[in-house]
Amino acid sequence: MNKFIKRLMIFLIIGCAAVIILLQLVPYGRNHINPAVIAEPAWDSPDTRTLFMQTCGDCHSNETVWPWYSKIAPVSWFLYNHVEEGRSQFNVSAWGYQENEAEEAVELYIHGEMPPKSYLPAHPEARLSGEARQALIDGMFATFGSELRNGEGEDE
Repeated sequence: MNKFIKRLMIFLIIGCAAVIILLQLVPYGRNHINPAVIAEPAWDSPDTRTLFMQTCGDCHSNETVWPWYSKIAPVSWFLYNHVEEGRSQFNVSAWGYQENEAEEAVELYIHGEMPPKSYLPAHPEARLSGEARQALIDGMFATFGSELRNGEGEDE
């Protein structure tokens, strides 16, 4: 029985390796060409922009830094989809050219729903100290203020 288990384990390891290698042939999720930056909001300060890009910019701008593991399926599929979804909801690189949910973005950040928990282990720089976090919140209110005021009173 011991020989059987040993052979089964070898077979499973080889099978898993073969599946992982075959997954690399699927081209989805490897287009890591960032679109051009069309326009940005009028940031209230360079510090706000820096904090935003450090914390939110990989998914909510056209300046994504694609890590080495973003080229390995199936991780590449998850990351590509995540970035595309993030850009479609809120993209500071297409400011004024696409509808941006500034109010929702600020609210999600304040309530700790952004950045997603799955993002933080690989991006510790996105985990801001209390003071830096408050500076980003204040800066987002100052930068996106008119959008936030325009969204007041709307039922969603």
